[in-house]
Amino acid sequence: MNKTVVMATNNADKLREAREILSPLGIEVLSQRDTGIKVEPVEDGTTFAENSEIKARAVFEALGGKYPVMADDSGIVVDALGGRPGVYSARYAPSGEECTKLLSEMEGIPDEKRTARFVCNITFIDTEGKVFHAEGKVEGRVAHEMRGENGFVYDHIFLYGDKTTAELSPEEKNSISHRGAAMRALYKHLEERYGD
Repeated sequence: MNKTVVMATNNADKLREAREILSPLGIEVLSQRDTGIKVEPVEDGTTFAENSEIKARAVFEALGGKYPVMADDSGIVVDALGGRPGVYSARYAPSGEECTKLLSEMEGIPDEKRTARFVCNITFIDTEGKVFHAEGKVEGRVAHEMRGENGFVYDHIFLYGDKTTAELSPEEKNSISHRGAAMRALYKHLEERYGD
């Protein structure tokens, strides 16, 4: 059985995390670039699951089903904003201005109503075209100001306990992260398929 999986991304951090989590199964994770595939599908789904499947399916079809493909979609869901930015997290504001915009929208909202969560959905499509979804979430709150040096984008305003996820060490963050949780759920699925 082929133990190569293509991840529908060229993001080095996502690839590194996927490789670390899946390596005990002997799975080699390739990027789109590694396979020479250049597709940029329109992510017009209304859920994280729909968008991750759009990305995975585009690469799967470009590869002609030669390899299994995985893709993820993630973002921050804020209750006081009716779930926004949600699937639009990456396009919510110009790059570098996301936290500033979210904090301004949350101005005056008390702590008890600042609940939010990071959500990640991973779609895995096997060479037979069967689709599996894995989802991970981490619950927290929106801070009143940006804090921390680690992580990226919304990590600087997402409180997990009394620290933002940008104030956690990489090890601490990986142990609770939404993408890590989704990857571990995918691992369990693949262990049944690829495990000895």
